[in-house]
Amino acid sequence: MINYDQEHIWHPYTSMTSPLCTYPVVSAKGVRLRLEDGRELIDGMSSWWCAIHGYNHPVLNAAVENQLESVAHVMFGGLTHKPAVELAKKLIDLTCDPLQRVFFSDSGSVSVEVAIKMALQYWFNTGEPGKSRLLTIRGGYHGDTFGAMAVSDPVTGMHTMFEQVLPQHLFAARPESRFGQPASEKDVNGIRSLFEKHHREIAAIILEPIVQGAGGMWFYSAEYLKAISEMCREFNVLMILDEIATGFGRTGKLFGYEHAEVTPDILCLGKAMTGGYLSMAATLTTEKVSSGISADDGALMHGPTFMGNPLAAAVAAASIDLLMDGLWQQRVAAIEEQMREELNAYKDHPMVRDVRVLGAIGVVETHEAAPVSVLQSQFVKHGVWIRPFGNLIYLMPPYILESADLTQLTAAIGPALSMSFVT
Repeated sequence: MINYDQEHIWHPYTSMTSPLCTYPVVSAKGVRLRLEDGRELIDGMSSWWCAIHGYNHPVLNAAVENQLESVAHVMFGGLTHKPAVELAKKLIDLTCDPLQRVFFSDSGSVSVEVAIKMALQYWFNTGEPGKSRLLTIRGGYHGDTFGAMAVSDPVTGMHTMFEQVLPQHLFAARPESRFGQPASEKDVNGIRSLFEKHHREIAAIILEPIVQGAGGMWFYSAEYLKAISEMCREFNVLMILDEIATGFGRTGKLFGYEHAEVTPDILCLGKAMTGGYLSMAATLTTEKVSSGISADDGALMHGPTFMGNPLAAAVAAASIDLLMDGLWQQRVAAIEEQMREELNAYKDHPMVRDVRVLGAIGVVETHEAAPVSVLQSQFVKHGVWIRPFGNLIYLMPPYILESADLTQLTAAIGPALSMSFVT
């Protein structure tokens, strides 16, 4: 199986001529992945941050099985169904009051594309077509499709390869002000200067609130985000918040924007929404934005084939109920406290530049880039699944993780740091 996989199947961000080692999974339950050779690995990644309840959960299994008995999929053009309606209601009830309109899609990247279209169509339909650029900050990541790539970091976001076809947007410096600190004048004045100079052409600013994910796992000041929200009102610019990674409790708040007490005009959700069972995303917006787009019978120009898929909607609704009926806040707080204590032990390691923890996110940043294939092999030997990238070794485990399992994850980082980081 492995030979066929490596010869024919392209995995994320890999070369077909020198593929990374892959490990065949035959089953998963709780926080453990079982490999074909019988080894079990404690999952520190939540399968790229989405499996917040762990694997093979009886409640989520039942949601899929029950929905499968009625309808697995039906087109959303001209039709609707109970799972989509129930999910929309749950999302509207969970998020801040102005967000009253929901557009379903099938991946986080697409939810960002929809958000960008919403912003551009809003200004076009309300008589300001010149507002057609986006503003963002460096260090961000919003997806791999072209619109999303264009607002991801210019260095790490694949701009170099595709710069001739990507739209040219505006980038402020990544904020240096850390989470828990006041926003520095340098950070605030830097982005204010872009608002002042370009606000007549800026349709929206797009940000990952508080935590920049795949662009660098950087946690920035809530005051900085609040200052940007105020600038959006001052300069008549929409605010898009990408909560694909941070939504549904990952930062210790249900949504990252709650740390700054701000209200977005457009909100992108995905990843953990279905508990990792099926790919689904949502873009929420306000009545103001939806009415602007819909003026004179205007239609939002998007419509994925699998939009509002009943199976995905049913399991997403069940996942949200499971989250809200459980003890997620206590669990995330306990994970945060334990990770802070155990990961801080690496602060003085000669290979380590920084250690930072927020909610169920723990990051060990090294001075040099880590050789992914070598480190993954090392982690597997220690019975854990951790996938580093660049110079970041990080944990984003399922919320159901027990203390002993978390200790095994954090302890496995020590031997990895002691290895040579020369590829």
